[in-house]
Amino acid sequence: MPLPPLTRQTFIGPWAGLPVAWDEHDEFDEQAMRADVARLAAHGAPGVYTGGTSGEFYAQTEDEFRAIATAIVDEAHAHGIPAMIGCTALGTKAALQRIGFAGSIGADAVQLAAPFWLPLADHEIVPFFIETATAAGPMPYSIYETRRSKISLTIDQHREIYAAAPNYLMVKANAETVGCTPQGCATLSEFVNVFVSEHLWAEFAEAGAIGCCSATIYANPVVVMDWFAHLVAKDVPALRQDVALYEKLYSWAFAAFAGRGFQDSAWDRLIGNATGFLSAGIRTRRPYSSANPKDLTRLREWLAAEAPEWMWSR
Repeated sequence: MPLPPLTRQTFIGPWAGLPVAWDEHDEFDEQAMRADVARLAAHGAPGVYTGGTSGEFYAQTEDEFRAIATAIVDEAHAHGIPAMIGCTALGTKAALQRIGFAGSIGADAVQLAAPFWLPLADHEIVPFFIETATAAGPMPYSIYETRRSKISLTIDQHREIYAAAPNYLMVKANAETVGCTPQGCATLSEFVNVFVSEHLWAEFAEAGAIGCCSATIYANPVVVMDWFAHLVAKDVPALRQDVALYEKLYSWAFAAFAGRGFQDSAWDRLIGNATGFLSAGIRTRRPYSSANPKDLTRLREWLAAEAPEWMWSR
């Protein structure tokens, strides 16, 4: 049975941006990825998505993109939660093809960043997002705003996109973008949902932030869903305690493994495996660096001794 369409009222919360499970032959491990979706659904995740940075969209063949997207949507729907597919590509035609495929498999939303090999000129930004958002309709559309795309949208550009494509419901605001400031978040929240990282929830609760595209949720979904309840309630004192727990983990990990060359997906896999929740292993796609079993043991031992509240034991 199809799920109810997402709205601004329901497109909220810490959506799990899952890493792809790769097996020892560097092939898609569908069983492991489905297991992660099922476990997240069982423990309260409001939605899952693939095709973001943690999901290594940039390191997949088109056949793999389709297989991964299909498995995510199918498993999420089997467990009653929505699935969003990241459709970022190097050009408009490729993005439109991915959007069309996402629609054909029943995805509940799509997410796009701007093409990133060459930066878009100012006069190209709004037309790109309007064209892709219009093609996605009526599926809800999310902008993945990141400086990795070498551009930042203005408030007026966000408004122009929304005016032309009212299925634009959410922006994932990252560092150095307008939504990642309290004032920008407050202004954008007048017409779209703003997602920012959990470590900003205490600062951005009163500005209207209403979720995130989360890697931390598959470290421990019970912990992060408690944090989200604090965000909905705008309980800033509780959120400050949550941020302290977040920073305790990530500050130690970033210092302990400094110089190893880990990027987003490697960090997310390492932490999600160390807590015991994630089925997808620590392997990332070459040429990008992966953690190794010694790293995993080191982090797991630190968590057990210094931050046991992160450990997955349910």
